[in-house]
Amino acid sequence: MDVNLQKTFLFLVFIALGLLLKLKVKGKQELAGIKMIILNLALPATIFIALLSIQVESSLLVLPFIALLINSVLLFITPLILPVLGIRKNSPNYRSAHLLLPSLAPGLSCFPFILEYLGEEYLAKAAMADLGNKLFVLLILYLVAMRWHYKTQKITGKSQVSKFKNLCIAMISEPVNFLILAALILLVAGFNLSSLPYLASETFNRLSILMTPLILLFIGLSVNVKRKQFFEITSLLLVRAGIVVFLSIGLILISGIKLSQDRLLLLAFGLSACSFWPFAHIAAVDKYEKKVAEGSKTFNQNYAITILAISFPLSVVLILGILSAGNHFADITTLVILGSLLVLLGFIYPVFLKFSKVNRNQKEELRQELEGTYTLRQVSEN
Repeated sequence: MDVNLQKTFLFLVFIALGLLLKLKVKGKQELAGIKMIILNLALPATIFIALLSIQVESSLLVLPFIALLINSVLLFITPLILPVLGIRKNSPNYRSAHLLLPSLAPGLSCFPFILEYLGEEYLAKAAMADLGNKLFVLLILYLVAMRWHYKTQKITGKSQVSKFKNLCIAMISEPVNFLILAALILLVAGFNLSSLPYLASETFNRLSILMTPLILLFIGLSVNVKRKQFFEITSLLLVRAGIVVFLSIGLILISGIKLSQDRLLLLAFGLSACSFWPFAHIAAVDKYEKKVAEGSKTFNQNYAITILAISFPLSVVLILGILSAGNHFADITTLVILGSLLVLLGFIYPVFLKFSKVNRNQKEELRQELEGTYTLRQVSEN
């Protein structure tokens, strides 16, 4: 079996282990402890190392902007499709999906397969593109999450300057954001990971190793998928994938991308799973809303973690299927068919729900009509 395919199954095994551990982990405190380690140690260390390992090449600077464009289009299109797919507007589920769907996690779901099928040169291109995605998910989505928090909880009596100050303090107080700032300062000063003292670099490296297994275990421990929720989120992710395919077609036509490998890189990168980092922002906001009732919170953490749990295997299947097919999916006609099929599959469940609701209403009206007729008959007989 292919090594990268084995790695994919290994990720799924960790999620399955998390599901099994639910039998042992009964209270929310244990789960909160794992989340605390991820958000305050493993995740900040991983981002710090990733930033200090960057080697910026001027010829590839357009790639981060392409990634930012994909993120931005998904951010603006998502609120248009969520109500159509049956998610109530301005609900915690709506805001959770709106924050997660525009994010990308190529490191887990995309990079191994790009390396295997397209080679190291294209892996370097994907890593450069991920710079734009990182800027989006770490900074822009954090600002969006905090803005929704202020709006949802009706935090008033503060000037815009005061809100901005509090937002800056909140950003700096988060270990992730603090280490991002520290890494950027070091980069500007000419430092990289190899320039750091051994003790510092090794500490961050060993903390970073915890990142992937802990996140996958946490997903398994946290996920509690109901049947309706599973189909609803799968529909969301299928439509998201279809939109990414059509967006890729637009970029290919506008940019005049001719090479099959470049087209496949764009497609695979855009189909990456949803990122864990927006969930980190959701968790940060949740800390400010401990006394708020569940239905009144800005986000729904359980719904967000379920999106992550379903997004990963779905994206891996799509990316692996596309890249393993060779240049077949580099053809525009094939991409149009693929995008249309994904969108149609995504809309099957909400259409089914709508017809089921109509049928239930018709049956209820018929039942009431029959009951009324029976009552009238009884009255006339008496």
